[in-house]
Amino acid sequence: QVQLVESGGGLVQAGGSLRLSCAASGRTFSSYDMAWFRRAPGKEREVVATINWSGGSTYYADYADSVKGRFTIYRDNAKNTVYLQMNSLKPEDTAVYHCAATRSRSTLLRALYEYDYWGQGTQVTVSS
Repeated sequence: QVQLVESGGGLVQAGGSLRLSCAASGRTFSSYDMAWFRRAPGKEREVVATINWSGGSTYYADYADSVKGRFTIYRDNAKNTVYLQMNSLKPEDTAVYHCAATRSRSTLLRALYEYDYWGQGTQVTVSS
């Protein structure tokens, strides 16, 4: 069992930055691949970025208003924490951001149903 708690959300102006943190309980954090998802108002939850157990492999969503090049996912296994550094924020990034965990695989997973543990989420609001 893994419990996840996100923090770091808030209100920021367009062009600003935020760093989200997700603290995990338990002693086996390094056995899990981690991900950040987000759900914007009126939209489905979507993957933002994923990272493997060691931090050596990452994936960034490749959709309209892509986060690639603006967001960075990384982790500190000694602190049982995964981060999402968000730069050059846009109003379209406004959403509730959730972290998620799944047992490490050979490839990074991107679908909601593939993740077993979820945090409650943290609100990010970007004003224009």
